[in-house]
Amino acid sequence: MNLPELNNCKIAIIGLGYVGLPLAHQFANQNICCKSGKNLNREVIGFDINVERINELKNGLDTTNEVSKKELKKVSNLKLTSNPKDLENAEIFIITVPTPIDNLKQPDLSFLTKASELVGKVIKNKSSKSKKSKFTNPIVIYESTVYPGVTEDHCRPILDKESGLEFNKDYFLGYSPERINPGDKQKKITSIIKLTSGSNELASNWIDQLYSSIIQAGTFKVKSIKIAEAAKVIENTQRDLNIALVNEFAIIFKLMNIDTLDVLEAANTKWNFLSFKPGLVGGHCIGVDPYYLTYKSEKLGYQPNVVLAGRQINNSMPAWIVKQIVEEMKKKNILDNKAKALIFGITFKENCSDIRNSKIFELITELENYSIECEITDPLVEEKNLLLKNNKYIKKNIDFTKNYEIMIFAVPHNQFLMFSKEEWDKLANNSKIIFDLKGIVPREHNPIRV
Repeated sequence: MNLPELNNCKIAIIGLGYVGLPLAHQFANQNICCKSGKNLNREVIGFDINVERINELKNGLDTTNEVSKKELKKVSNLKLTSNPKDLENAEIFIITVPTPIDNLKQPDLSFLTKASELVGKVIKNKSSKSKKSKFTNPIVIYESTVYPGVTEDHCRPILDKESGLEFNKDYFLGYSPERINPGDKQKKITSIIKLTSGSNELASNWIDQLYSSIIQAGTFKVKSIKIAEAAKVIENTQRDLNIALVNEFAIIFKLMNIDTLDVLEAANTKWNFLSFKPGLVGGHCIGVDPYYLTYKSEKLGYQPNVVLAGRQINNSMPAWIVKQIVEEMKKKNILDNKAKALIFGITFKENCSDIRNSKIFELITELENYSIECEITDPLVEEKNLLLKNNKYIKKNIDFTKNYEIMIFAVPHNQFLMFSKEEWDKLANNSKIIFDLKGIVPREHNPIRV
């Protein structure tokens, strides 16, 4: 048995998105072990099948805005590549590919399958070229969110088949779920406790030491891979349910003509009240992960009614919000006209450039069902993503003098929060209805709030 040398190992990160790139950068940037204080001299390979993405990163451009140009240029031991042959130098393979859902809201493991096939072939070639006495037993670690059992029951057989190696003898498995919060410049990868796990005690201890060398907040080693998988999937499921609860509060309080945000502000004065706000739940985590849990639960014969009820409420919010807008349009007698709406923000969350699974698209579709023409302004979306599915362009610059029947503040980017009083006044003067989903519009302009 010949495990990689902890302080001098060669690490490959498979998938360089919101999770993989910060992780690869941190491994490459960390020269001193957080735990032991010893020097680290690791080679890091950042791999992605998207050639354009690799070329952008080589030029210092990260379109996810997670790693700056300065930070990318700073590290010298990070090799960026889309060539699978470059992976044969690696001893540790950390897989951080997307795990979305399909049109039927079922887990889509295709990215995970392809990544496992790739790594299996790589370690097969690596073993065939190495002398038995010098072969370093590879460790494959998954970070993608899955339901309990995927790593060992889905990915392991693929690795076995493609590599021809014996599990827990020739190679080892691990699972350490990502906890990246896109757009959050305070809670970065090093300041979030990392869960770790391995396929046996030897692998578990080694993997925990690997991550503890770069995570200042420390690690938490769990008893099994399945426990680590389960812990990750319930983290976002819990958030989904909490947001669903306050969304239901918003629906109820709207019927009572009570401002939900005022109610939440009052309730938050109690020490143990959980602070959540109503709104749209999109993206590739909170709106997706619960379906991984419910899929596995239903396969085992249990109907997860509470989790699915939360999903149903959150999925219904775009239609409910537009219904409130239309009701207000009726009051102001502007429904019969060709109304125009300006939507502030198209990404799935604030201070983030990601438009994947953004519920704003559904909001736009609902508005267009009432013949409301939509324009979008978002300062964070990259030029290549400006042309949307409905062939409308996002406007990066706001024309404060243009009139719109409706303005909808959907995503509270910092750029919107920094509007001056004069700018807020101009927006209010040039709109008949201001609908505020996130409580950012000054109250003197009488916004309609969720």
